[in-house]
Amino acid sequence: MTSSTIFSGVSPISLPATATGGNSPLTWRDMLFFLRMRWLWIAATTFAFLVLAGSYVLTAEPTFVANTQLVIVPQVSGSEAQRAFAEDAFIEGQLEIAKSSDVVGGTVTALGLDTDPDFVDQTPSLQDRAKNWLMGASSEPDTASQEAAGAGQRDTQPQQQIEDGRIRDRAIATLLNMMGVRRIGSSTIIEISAAASTPQKAVDIADTLARQYIQKNIAMKANASRQYSEWLTRFVSEQQRGLAEAASALASFTSNPRDQFKLAELQSATDARRTLYENTLNQLTEAKQRITYPVSDATIVSRATLPLSKARPRSTLIIAFAAAVGLGVGFALALIRHAGDRRIVRPNQIADAGGLPFVTLLATSRTSNGHSARFLAAGTGSSTAAAYPVIPGMAELSATVVGLRRKRRVVIGIVAVNPGSGASTIACELAVLSSISGAQTLLIDAAAQKSSLSNSIAPHSSTGLVDVLDNGELMQTAALPLTPTLKFLPLGKVVAVSPAIRLSSRRTQLSFAELKKEFDAIFVDISAFSASPDANAIAPELDGVLVVTSHGHTSIDDTMHVIETLRNVGAEILGAIINHAPKRTES
Repeated sequence: MTSSTIFSGVSPISLPATATGGNSPLTWRDMLFFLRMRWLWIAATTFAFLVLAGSYVLTAEPTFVANTQLVIVPQVSGSEAQRAFAEDAFIEGQLEIAKSSDVVGGTVTALGLDTDPDFVDQTPSLQDRAKNWLMGASSEPDTASQEAAGAGQRDTQPQQQIEDGRIRDRAIATLLNMMGVRRIGSSTIIEISAAASTPQKAVDIADTLARQYIQKNIAMKANASRQYSEWLTRFVSEQQRGLAEAASALASFTSNPRDQFKLAELQSATDARRTLYENTLNQLTEAKQRITYPVSDATIVSRATLPLSKARPRSTLIIAFAAAVGLGVGFALALIRHAGDRRIVRPNQIADAGGLPFVTLLATSRTSNGHSARFLAAGTGSSTAAAYPVIPGMAELSATVVGLRRKRRVVIGIVAVNPGSGASTIACELAVLSSISGAQTLLIDAAAQKSSLSNSIAPHSSTGLVDVLDNGELMQTAALPLTPTLKFLPLGKVVAVSPAIRLSSRRTQLSFAELKKEFDAIFVDISAFSASPDANAIAPELDGVLVVTSHGHTSIDDTMHVIETLRNVGAEILGAIINHAPKRTES
């Protein structure tokens, strides 16, 4: 029976050429594959960041912010450009006055914040420590400098007053960090905001700051008016003496007028003195009125109201930021892991590195009861595909083997890089599918390290490959018929040297050339490369070898070592198989 008759129902396969070197462009398929392979890294990192953010949101003390608005009436004059410039400068100055230590200190005293734990706590929070570290300042109080500054005053100032002063200074510094003053747009309205642990405390602080600012403004204007009044008082006294002297000179000259021009001059000087005196006296009266009845440049237009929700921490913003950072960090970690991962997960890893004509992905086979497919038992006598569950992807591999069969690759060895990769199962599957197609097929168990096929298919066989090597006539009885077109040659009892090494000597009673006359396809199960040297010994005697790897476990370095070693001993590497691939990858 010729090969054209055996495989008449299968079209020949044209094997793809060896992949050339070079970097292929990144495609959407590559990115989707990366996400499928590394989504767990990204999800786990994002989840970790979300847990941290959620813990902070749940444990952080809420902060409420209240706002008080004031309108300022600048007292400026001049041209329009001059007034605009002066107005901006005046308002900027008022903003600094509102943040002055006098205003903040007055608020601390009025509300008793120097006894509030929120303002005088000696232990800085983690957030304050981080902020101070970024600002380049120490979060701890400068005790040494404070001690040195107060050393000269200890003789006259009690220690308790020094300590009270430190506590008040700490409360003032804390309140400065918890308040804000800003100008609303380009208007003359300023807004004073205050943060606190409770809504009512935030309202009280904001309103008190506004009142203390107004009081400071009134006090500054009153003080300025008082100084002006004192100067005017001295000036009025001087003008009064000058006026009296001018009036006396005029009266003396009038009693004995000799020169009319001189009289007119004295009269004019006296009138001027009187006018200056009266104007200065009016200004002094106005200054005293400003001292007695001071008016502020600022007026409260909107008092603080109870905040309805907390201002910090901003839960939504923190969670969103944590999710974004988690995704970014997870993506970066996944990229690093993906770039440094030498495990085989894609066919092109082997095809490009080893120059193989084909690489096949095989998924894990599952039966209806959830267990992996087992080997075909001896004596079943079935020749249908339904009698044996086929591994997903095996049909494509079988079709490729048909193409190899047309190229006179009859004796094919199946060797795994590492034990547990499923080489024995793949050899059995290929033999079954080959026999179903009508080809006379022989399956040989030459895996001396672990004879899975012999233990599963023919555990009680008395003769096997070891015996046939010594006596070729035993082939007829040692080869067990599994189906009309499939026979199985078990391993037998290995004494010293493995059958694979004995076959490489070509001094045995078994010859692959003779077996080719009887069988159209011969599949040889070989021990894993890392567990036994059998593959190096028997591979040159075969028509070709299929290298089996395990998806996500076998490294590309180990696989390339196997391929290069087998090629060095003269074996022909027909292709590679990636077993145990997830079904989504195999598809």
